Amino acid sequence: MTVAELKELLGARVLNEGVDLSREVGSAYVCDLLSWVMAKGAPGTAWVTVMNHLNVIAVATLLDMSCVIIPENIEVKPETLEKAAEEEIPVLSTGKTAFEIAGLMHSKGLGDPVK
Repeated sequence: MTVAELKELLGARVLNEGVDLSREVGSAYVCDLLSWVMAKGAPGTAWVTVMNHLNVIAVATLLDMSCVIIPENIEVKPETLEKAAEEEIPVLSTGKTAFEIAGLMHSKGLGDPVK
């Protein structure tokens, strides 16, 4: 599944327009603790988090994640979106809860990157 397809599945919008949405998403992870995500994340992951600061983009870039998904229409800081655009990390936003997002991704075979 691509980021563009995931966007459609979630009924999400892209907060940093112009980024490449053709990246493949191979796994999904829901977590709000940066150190935990750094230890458990993987390349190609779609990361669901309520956090919206610059360090989220740093971790997503470090791990070569496919995208970051912000649930519940949480507002994302402009400097975070600027950095995400610079690093080519799509930031998606949806009104769905993290639980709903995880369920939808799981239904399409996207699982935890750490088995």
